[in-house]
Amino acid sequence: MCGCGNAGGNVIDMTGFIAENRFRSLIEVEAYWEGLRVGCDLPRRADIDPRGIENALEYAFVLERIAPGLARLRIAGMHLNDLMGMEVRGMPISAMLPPSERAGFSRTLEAVMSTPAVARLTLSAETGIGKPPLEGRMLLLPLLSDMGEITRVLGCFETVGQLGRAPRRFSVAQTDLRSLPDLGPVEGMEESPVSRQPEAGFAEAPRRFERPRSGARPGYLRLVKSDD
Repeated sequence: MCGCGNAGGNVIDMTGFIAENRFRSLIEVEAYWEGLRVGCDLPRRADIDPRGIENALEYAFVLERIAPGLARLRIAGMHLNDLMGMEVRGMPISAMLPPSERAGFSRTLEAVMSTPAVARLTLSAETGIGKPPLEGRMLLLPLLSDMGEITRVLGCFETVGQLGRAPRRFSVAQTDLRSLPDLGPVEGMEESPVSRQPEAGFAEAPRRFERPRSGARPGYLRLVKSDD
């Protein structure tokens, strides 16, 4: 697929996540993805075994590209449902961001699949009544479909803080986009932090969401049948 001097073994670059040591699920998912790579070839969607990321399933997801810069959630861990207060499977991943943030996120998502590249995003949730500060990290890793095209993404979205009242939508404070196989910065993509206050009028009324009474739920992925 590409020429690379890393054929003898993959080097896992997770400096940012390890430095914080708070987002262990992202570290686990990226290490698993790197372990599936052969030289600098990308893993296939069919290679992903949930048992390989057992401790991170609650935060993991798989995206399917449906248009340039747009992808829907084919599989999603329960944490994403909790953040939105509803079933997110089938929704565009951009629904987790306010409208003002979606164009920039779309460019990042398209770069992940077209370059290809690995994206690490730092996010913060919009605050308000019943919505305390909530910090998040998102990881986007390109995957091959069964047809050999980069139309899938293995992702992980982990947050630190009280969830509060759903839905929680997130602004992107920083994006780190590294191209493969050398993992150098992607030209034209900003990596500096951006601080913005949510614009008035973008807040949405929460959708009513009732939790089961059976107590805490184990993290798991809901599988959906597909042709890929």
